[in-house]
Amino acid sequence: MEEKRTILDYLAQVMIIFGFTMLILNIFCLAFGNSASDVSAIFALGAQGIPINVSFQFLCVSALLTAARYVFFTDSIIKKMPVCLRCICMLTFAVIIIAAFIILFDWFPVDMWQSWLMFFCCFGVCFAGSCLFVTLKEKTENRRMEEALRRLKETEENKV
Repeated sequence: MEEKRTILDYLAQVMIIFGFTMLILNIFCLAFGNSASDVSAIFALGAQGIPINVSFQFLCVSALLTAARYVFFTDSIIKKMPVCLRCICMLTFAVIIIAAFIILFDWFPVDMWQSWLMFFCCFGVCFAGSCLFVTLKEKTENRRMEEALRRLKETEENKV
């Protein structure tokens, strides 16, 4: 049974995504900021950091992606959709939202194929990392549940 989610759960997830995104962007700013400052609004300040308007844009993306996650991965809105289809819909939505922000806010030049290639490479690496993390977390939780079930069975057998 799925526990009831509150606005605080939603905000916490938004902040986790936003914080991780800002960490990665700051690392990218240190590494590429000076050389990419003329090309990208994200790196407009060079290695000095991320402009505040870009930070708020990424906060908005984090909120939209978290909302999409609740839509696609809880049964409260979509009742009968296979998990694989939910994942495909979520990935499609994420790419569309991020691409829209790229275009609307000049995160990088739309006509530079190299930028798009790097975006999709970064997106792919992050997606693969997320999948690996979720898989490992699920395996760990399953092992804990199996161990708890084994202990419960032993306790029940000892009572009889």
